[in-house]
Amino acid sequence: MRAIWLESRQLRLRDDVPVPEPPPGEALVRVHQAGICNTDLELVRGYYPYTGILGHEFVGTVAQGPEPLRGRRVVGEINAVCSSCGACRAGRRTHCERRTVLGIVGRHGAFAEYLALPADNLHAVPDEVSTDAATFTEPLAAALEIQEQVPLHPGDRVLVLGDGKLGQLIAQTLSLAPCDLLVVGRHPSKLALLARRGLRTGGPDTVDPGGFDVVVECTGNREGLAAALSAVRPRGTLVLKSTYAGAVTLDASRVVVNELTLVGSRCGPFAPALRLLAERRVEVEPLIHARYPLREGLAAFEHAARPGVLKVVLEVAGG
Repeated sequence: MRAIWLESRQLRLRDDVPVPEPPPGEALVRVHQAGICNTDLELVRGYYPYTGILGHEFVGTVAQGPEPLRGRRVVGEINAVCSSCGACRAGRRTHCERRTVLGIVGRHGAFAEYLALPADNLHAVPDEVSTDAATFTEPLAAALEIQEQVPLHPGDRVLVLGDGKLGQLIAQTLSLAPCDLLVVGRHPSKLALLARRGLRTGGPDTVDPGGFDVVVECTGNREGLAAALSAVRPRGTLVLKSTYAGAVTLDASRVVVNELTLVGSRCGPFAPALRLLAERRVEVEPLIHARYPLREGLAAFEHAARPGVLKVVLEVAGG
């Protein structure tokens, strides 16, 4: 089958990758569409020493698997877990000690004609949700994870730093919560997408130092952490969403003196994400910047890496 393969930080388009043979308990999914995210770009830059097929945001149809899912459009949670380690038994399944992660750790991903995932990871896509919208299920779930981790209260001053792909989804989900929200970015066209939905937006000069109860850092760059530390009030909460290759410098003294709470935030709940898409309470299709067939996947990656670009999708079926 055709796939986009990463090895030694080099991407290749391959036509000789075997179709997965799912072990018991797993399903074979024919991929229709997949989205390129910042994590994929950072893996190419060396964020994690991964070799294999990239991609973890996808929509496909179950070709082999349990009867209730066979032939259904599905999306999939990316962490394949053992269900028996200490983390799994304690309910921390996304931190399974033996997990593989679709297109990231030890498991081939979605930039291919087929993928394999545990059937328990798959969620049927409601008929009223388009394939374009469903492609955003995984990052939308990651956005919702913030509210699973950090209780928000009426009047809380919340700042989202970053107007990119994930920042857009985080801003939309937080706008549904009882808080006073400001989204800050450097791209007027991206901020305009949020302003049209009634969200308050601004540039970096609109941020009051120490003025926010909760700050979500999703800029995708090292400078964002320093800006977030400056914006959060004493005893406030800083939520870290950015992942990137290389190390970052943290002003630990500021964390200690201001008694800040740092929250790392990763994967989130799929069922609520699909409900929001079905109810059209979030708008994701305008975030699609470009489309490429799978055979032009290397050009798609080059496009996705350009500054200011939102979502680039790979049309896999027939591509």
